Amino acid sequence: MKKRAYVEELTAKSVEQLRADLVTAKKELFNLRFQNATNQLDNTARIHEVRKNIARIQTVITIKAKA
Repeated sequence: MKKRAYVEELTAKSVEQLRADLVTAKKELFNLRFQNATNQLDNTARIHEVRKNIARIQTVITIKAKA
């Protein structure tokens, strides 16, 4: 998914939905790190992608909180 489309999708969601997405993304990151530590992860770039998505979600939550 393109970054801009992903951010637009995030801005359309409510804060509760964003927090649920944030929890899901953090769980996914934990699982990816665990797989990487045990040499089971094929696509290591996914870790970077998930970290960026977590940052995007947190940014949108902050923007909505200030509004």
